[in-house]
Amino acid sequence: MTSVLLIEREGPVSTLIMNRPDTRNALDPELLAALAAGLEEVSADPSVRAVVLTGSGDAFCSGADLKGALADLAAGADLGPRIVAFHALIRAIVRAPKPFIAAVRGPAVGFGADLALACDLRVLSEDAYLQEKFVAIGLMPDGGGSFWLPRLAGVGRALELLMLGRRVDAAEALSYGLANRVAADERSEARTLAAQLAEGPPLALAAIKAAVRGAAEGGIDAALEHEKRGQTALLASADFREGVAAWSAKRAPRFQGR
Repeated sequence: MTSVLLIEREGPVSTLIMNRPDTRNALDPELLAALAAGLEEVSADPSVRAVVLTGSGDAFCSGADLKGALADLAAGADLGPRIVAFHALIRAIVRAPKPFIAAVRGPAVGFGADLALACDLRVLSEDAYLQEKFVAIGLMPDGGGSFWLPRLAGVGRALELLMLGRRVDAAEALSYGLANRVAADERSEARTLAAQLAEGPPLALAAIKAAVRGAAEGGIDAALEHEKRGQTALLASADFREGVAAWSAKRAPRFQGR
């Protein structure tokens, strides 16, 4: 059976590959658990000096597995604990004492966009795009999007991207500061960058990361908690059910504000 998460090693660089290409690497409970374990493994291994996070096939990550989540919700499941599990991924990347680089090919959508934005650096392929698409199904970001975008792109652009849910292509992402580099072979470029970082002083790099991450007023924990409260309420709304039904039927949603 093929693993939903592949881990490759090249010297001091580890590459985590989300491996559900048929779903564009949508995060179902199995991949969610595997990625959490993989992040813990590479973060705790002192021989790993830099980490690349990427996806298999033609996508980085299409976000949460909506079909599975909708089925669970219809069965009366409480999705609150799943948000906690998603947040654990973000915190693991932010708190890891080593640099993380997202190598993004194709779509990084919804939580997939937040996962890329949580990384310290981002290398995008020429066909990559980021999209905070939560609003299309009556939801809000729940992976730190409301934290990352204002700090990286400014409040005005952040509100535009979050409220309209439009995609940001690689060139635009670079101009907004959402991408560090755009490359024809994003994974090779990300590994080259990771190898350069791996040659640096690990204690200094960890201190730099901690200082920069800690300098943001409010911090990621406060933003995630705020998003959790808002998203939990939205998950119980009729607008969310209508948004997912419209997405599944490939039609425009008819939101009622309920």
